[in-house]
Amino acid sequence: MEGEIMNLMKVWLSVVVSLCYCYWIRKLIPAGTIRLLLFLPIVLLFIVLPLSLSFVHFCGITGFFISWLGNFKLLLLAFDKGPLSSDAFISLPRFVAVACFPIKCSSAENGKTPHPHSSKSFGFDTNPSSIKPNSVTKQNLSGVPSKKDGGTPLLGYALKGIAVGILVKIYDYSESINPNVLMCMYCFHIYFMLEIILAVVAAAAKTLLGMELEPQFKNPLLSTSLQDFWGRRWNLMVTSILRPTVYEPTMKAALKIVGPTWAPLPAVMSTFVVSGLMHELILFYMGRSEPTFRMTGFFLLHGLGLMVEIALKRALTGRWRLPRFLSGLLTLVFFMATCFSLFLPEFIRCRIQVRAVEEYVALGHLLTPLSSSFSAIFHNKS
Repeated sequence: MEGEIMNLMKVWLSVVVSLCYCYWIRKLIPAGTIRLLLFLPIVLLFIVLPLSLSFVHFCGITGFFISWLGNFKLLLLAFDKGPLSSDAFISLPRFVAVACFPIKCSSAENGKTPHPHSSKSFGFDTNPSSIKPNSVTKQNLSGVPSKKDGGTPLLGYALKGIAVGILVKIYDYSESINPNVLMCMYCFHIYFMLEIILAVVAAAAKTLLGMELEPQFKNPLLSTSLQDFWGRRWNLMVTSILRPTVYEPTMKAALKIVGPTWAPLPAVMSTFVVSGLMHELILFYMGRSEPTFRMTGFFLLHGLGLMVEIALKRALTGRWRLPRFLSGLLTLVFFMATCFSLFLPEFIRCRIQVRAVEEYVALGHLLTPLSSSFSAIFHNKS
């Protein structure tokens, strides 16, 4: 465990040094091909760095933060787009934080006015004329969302942390649990852990740098459609990065071929293709097994489902609409069916859930002496 923590520190030290280099390149080199070429060695480094780690939590988090989000932000910055270009006078600490963590400054902090939420697909406007560089799609919210904003209060995060601990304990009896029930437990485990990690990062950025941030989840269990789930409720940092890197360029290209009415469909599908491939990369970091691309298939199926959903909504606009309860139930059934058949089996194949529990045990062994020392100090003072 100690050796892995040292490797993690070396990896993140490399990340910080690399981003300092990118910060000065941004100041010295104008946007364009030359800046892109100067960023490419860092992009390649960020792809390789997670391979220096072996713990699934460290690999997954570093891969998500750096190899996916960090690289996409740098590629956007090469052409003066994205969150790293929104403030011409951004400080170095803030630049590094925004580049390497999944945080998104609120609209008010960037001095921008969010555009309406109407007519969106996968979190993006389906009206091609509304595409604008560096546009902000969400309203001003704090780093830790409040009840008023539909987010989860601090107590909610604490309860989810307790739930993760309970799930880990229940895994000891996994051989006696129905496989479908076990799959449901894995779903909640992934959701709770991801939300807790992102909330901790957001809270740290808000405390240390005074940044006003937007929440990354908005009660995804209440989704009433695939569009609602992927675009407005689930991991919104990914949505905000995929929009300028994949969706908008594909939309502009599709406008010339299929016209404005159907251009969002190939744009949506392209976005899910890229998302699937990036998830496949992170799975490789965590499992170090030969890819089967079943996880990519999960995202392709959801992209296809969202395309059908958009087409049906356009065809039936103003004439017929499913009740919210029924549409929410259908969305849940579709999500669980595809997740059980394509997404979660890949985690099981790579034994990620088993290794994750082993890491919790190793962390417990590491922290036990520390807790004993603190307890001894407390008793001596009393």
